[in-house]
Amino acid sequence: MTAIVVSGYQAANETLRLSDLRQALYDEGAILMEKVLVNLHGQEHRSRRQIETKVFRRDFFQWYETEVFPHTLKETLAPYLAQGSTDLVDFGFRVMMNLTADFSGVDRPLRSPEETSQLLRILRTFGKAATLGQALGDKEVIRAEVREALDEFDRVFFRPSMERRRLLLEEWARGERAEDSLPRDVLVELLRNEKEHPIGHEVMMKEIGFFLLAGAFTTIHTLTHAMHEIFSWCKDHPEDALRYKGDRFFLQKAIHESMRLHPSSPTAGRRPTCPVHLPTGQDVTEQDTVSVDLMTANRETAVFGADAADYNPHRPAPKGASPYGLSFGMGMHACIGLNLAAGLLPRADSVADTHQWGTVTLIALELLESGARPDPDRPGVVDRSTIRNNWSSYPMLLGH
Repeated sequence: MTAIVVSGYQAANETLRLSDLRQALYDEGAILMEKVLVNLHGQEHRSRRQIETKVFRRDFFQWYETEVFPHTLKETLAPYLAQGSTDLVDFGFRVMMNLTADFSGVDRPLRSPEETSQLLRILRTFGKAATLGQALGDKEVIRAEVREALDEFDRVFFRPSMERRRLLLEEWARGERAEDSLPRDVLVELLRNEKEHPIGHEVMMKEIGFFLLAGAFTTIHTLTHAMHEIFSWCKDHPEDALRYKGDRFFLQKAIHESMRLHPSSPTAGRRPTCPVHLPTGQDVTEQDTVSVDLMTANRETAVFGADAADYNPHRPAPKGASPYGLSFGMGMHACIGLNLAAGLLPRADSVADTHQWGTVTLIALELLESGARPDPDRPGVVDRSTIRNNWSSYPMLLGH
């Protein structure tokens, strides 16, 4: 077996688009990830994605950003504003969990602090499955934790959510309910299509758990990195502090710059499904592994400039590349929630009132307008349990 590493931007871009390379980053986390969308390949992947993409339409994002998310964001932030402080990682989990539960199809009937804490604990444990390949601890212990969390999630959250949606779909099928009254979520679409595309209870439960995790877990870390970069930049460039709050297009560009430097995973793992000739000129077989080094590719000076390794919110738009590089993947495994997190790239004729910003930009703006700043007495803590270099804690002060 040969382990191939691809690090050049162009070669990495082309490698991620090869249809004969399957997803392999989450092989060790099969206890949660084995049959979920991100790990499927070929026709099975296309069929599942086709069903679920119905939720991830542009009109959904626009509706959610304008009608639902602002209320959720302010409601979640209010108690922290009152106390004058928060931990950015914990706050991010709480605000994103509501969003991801809504589009995944997980009901929270009690809306109590205890229920929120329970789902957050489950979500954090699911995160250990997604990063098992990069974990530094005892992996069997982690798998046991994940099994317990899956059982609890199934019993407390998934089954009641599924049963409620089955009843709603039966009412719709009998003509007793209008289609636009059905929840707009992934679980509804999977249940609506289960006769033509049956996937079984356990796989469906893990699929919804995966969406709950992917929508919150990656966005939280993206948000924390972005806020840290913004705080650090403003310390050295105070003239930009007001611009972050007053110019949403500049803020979104700054968020994309942080996304480039901090992909949710530093690498993308792939395995060939047949002999493949890579863009690097190398030949690989089913026994080999291919690792796409996203961190290095996203810092290529030929694409992003001489200071590509540095954070620069004023960076000119790269030619032939997105401002966030390859952080959201390419090809069949490109992130299905890209527009939800990052928003749309602005154009020359974009209008602020109708532009789709992405959840990370909207949260960052609300925090900045609320006087968010690092707590000088409690520095942030980097998570050392994996090699992903994420923050486990980031205390902030709020208020002016």
